[in-house]
Amino acid sequence: MRKINQIKYLLLAAVFAILFASCETEFSNPNSVSADRVFETRDGMLAAAGGLQQIFSTTGVRWIVETPAVTTREVASTTTFQNMIELEEGGTSLPNANANVGGLWFTMIRVIKLAEQIEANVENVQLEAGTTSGLLAYAKFFKALAIGTLSQNFEQVVIETSSEATFVPRLEGYAKAIELLSEANTALSTPISKEFIDEITLGHYDLKNSIGAFSARYHLFAGNFSEAIAAANTVDLSVKSEFAYDANATNPIWARANSSAPNFKPRSHFGLPESLALSADDGRLSFYLGPAVDGVSPTHSGYTITGLTGFFVASSGPIPVYLPDEMHLIKAEAYARSGDLASAKSSLNEVLTDTDDIFGVNAGLPEYSGPDNPAAILDEIFKNRRAELYLTGVSLEDSRRFNRPEPSGSGSVFTEERNRNFYPYPDAERENNPNTPADPAK
Repeated sequence: MRKINQIKYLLLAAVFAILFASCETEFSNPNSVSADRVFETRDGMLAAAGGLQQIFSTTGVRWIVETPAVTTREVASTTTFQNMIELEEGGTSLPNANANVGGLWFTMIRVIKLAEQIEANVENVQLEAGTTSGLLAYAKFFKALAIGTLSQNFEQVVIETSSEATFVPRLEGYAKAIELLSEANTALSTPISKEFIDEITLGHYDLKNSIGAFSARYHLFAGNFSEAIAAANTVDLSVKSEFAYDANATNPIWARANSSAPNFKPRSHFGLPESLALSADDGRLSFYLGPAVDGVSPTHSGYTITGLTGFFVASSGPIPVYLPDEMHLIKAEAYARSGDLASAKSSLNEVLTDTDDIFGVNAGLPEYSGPDNPAAILDEIFKNRRAELYLTGVSLEDSRRFNRPEPSGSGSVFTEERNRNFYPYPDAERENNPNTPADPAK
């Protein structure tokens, strides 16, 4: 058993060497496992898949949630760390070297790279058919999530990795993510094996429903409204999908907001403007937001902050891969933008009146009774997306898509709903890739 554990440790170490290697220097070590050989064996392939999940669910989720949350005022910085100060001040002066911007970009690139390596090699390894199909779907799923994440935050993105990868407009990024999710779904026509479940998902999340949920999300973001509705309808809302954490891989948002030295705290009412104030009876306020924390204050004056509860109260607490009511909100928005207001209100009411959400995210409110026009209904959908999908990484995409007030481009205007439209490209990307485009204006 000790020998087996040593092999697994070496294989996982090799996976993380692939993810984080910054040079090609090699040192002779007779006990090491080469990066190339990771993808030649069953144990190596399973270790690579485990590494893919871990990098996305820990480091990836940190950047996915934290970075746009600061930009869109979901949270306020409570630290003097320069990266958080720069991000909160925003504007055209946000440095290309900002650690959050670089962390978000390069972690997603690493996820894409590892997913590509799994996809390219999985059929060359002797595995059960259902393990092969599961790993193929799994790699395509995480690659889609990484590309979709980049498309939410950057004006142009890369969809394949190389030293001189070409950039495409973000809508092409969504199209690629949707294509990958469709291919992942096709791969699952060969049912996944018990081995795949026992070794990879461990029963924590349902791959097929997760594929459907993100297909619905990216179709909506791409403006494909009928396709978004169809994909949302495929998702079984009674099934949980969660990223699991433990003492070795802790909940990354807990670590940033609820550890002994928090870097940020929620803004009251999720940072929404007064014109979109939530009802005091909205159950999501008490689900996500706790009382103020003694001795913790925002970096900049004028922000009222609270404690953070919900999915982030424990170091080992799980975080949903997606929330079921997002499917209702996707349908509500797609119907509203397609002119079917009756169906939009019906889907919206599923969220407003929810009292039995499987994750406990329940608004518990009366049905919508506001003006019966597209603008008012879309405002209500935006407000409910901010409350329901708090700290899920979609707030910057939402703020632009719902045409919330444009940022001025000036830094330190803390009354703005968002202080950037898109992030600048990291210095390290520009230095290594001549195809890197000009930074967005703001």
